[in-house]
Amino acid sequence: MKFPRFAAVTVAAAALTLSACGSAEKSVDTQTGTTEGALVGVTMPTRSSERWIHDGDNIKKQLEEKGYKVDLQYAENDIPTQANQIENQITKGAKLLIVASIDGTAITSQLQQAEDAKIPVIAYDRLLRNTDSVDYYATFDNFKVGVQQATSLLTGLKVLNADGTPGTATGPLNIELFAGSPDDNNATFFFNGAMSVLQPHIDKGTLVVKSGQVDFKTVAILRWDPATAQQRMENLLTSTYGGAQVHGVLSPYDGLSIGILSALKSSGYGTGGNPYPIVTGQDAEVASVKSIIGNEQYSTIYKDTRELAATTVKMADSVLKGQKPEVNNEKDYDNGKKVVPSYLLESVIVDKSNFQKVLVDSGYYTADQLK
Repeated sequence: MKFPRFAAVTVAAAALTLSACGSAEKSVDTQTGTTEGALVGVTMPTRSSERWIHDGDNIKKQLEEKGYKVDLQYAENDIPTQANQIENQITKGAKLLIVASIDGTAITSQLQQAEDAKIPVIAYDRLLRNTDSVDYYATFDNFKVGVQQATSLLTGLKVLNADGTPGTATGPLNIELFAGSPDDNNATFFFNGAMSVLQPHIDKGTLVVKSGQVDFKTVAILRWDPATAQQRMENLLTSTYGGAQVHGVLSPYDGLSIGILSALKSSGYGTGGNPYPIVTGQDAEVASVKSIIGNEQYSTIYKDTRELAATTVKMADSVLKGQKPEVNNEKDYDNGKKVVPSYLLESVIVDKSNFQKVLVDSGYYTADQLK
């Protein structure tokens, strides 16, 4: 028996009753009228990035603390695997799906299966695109993340001071641009946010993209692959920087930053009085935080995945209980079929000056983890 997805739960004497509040439906336990012990399917892209491991573990733990059963799966960046995982979760009787997609456009048929089965879907950190079969989206303010990456690049280059006032550097300074995977909706938000800050300085000649590669499709790195980023940086150094210096690199993710830095190191940066360029990042992964401490990578963007998991679990709990979850953005995330109600969290620029306060004092990492 199916009951309305968004229903108001009322208490009358000792009985719980569900009343309809819309045409969408959700599944509940037909014996108790509740979703206690309901199965929630959670699919994550890969274990190759430590942030997704943290995300999956945090969501699973917090859902289980609320009494739900959890099927947590990782697809290792293989789209057919993720599609099969979602289909299996539907077959197992999942009452809600939380999906961090590999490709936000590649699982529309599986999402339609979920909708046909009256299973709500929450997109986790990556927007599910070109589908009506997604109910909510939990993420960070991804345009702002890009703004923060570009701002930290300019601060490291001394084009700006930490307070945003003009710095001492006047250029021209050579920079190169990297973007995330073209099948990840977030990647365009990061890049567009960054370019909104960098473009005026490029137009003035303070910054020079010496390779001339400035459009998203050219600088995007499929699947956020560090080896691909390393190879592209090696090619740029060979083709463009024979006797010239790279002063800065916009990198949207720590894994890419590590690959970029490896290419730079192989070309003599970081040794013999030749410092590394200012290299940005994202996700505050342990290897990159250590790199920041060691004066290699300059900065990263810290996104507290504990808070993202907590927000998503709260959202899922509300939906499963027939309530409307809290959102704070209902205009910016158009997936091509609908504007998806979203909850956006805040992010923080981290560099050597504040990693202790932001990452260690907050309990996100221990000091020993960063040694």
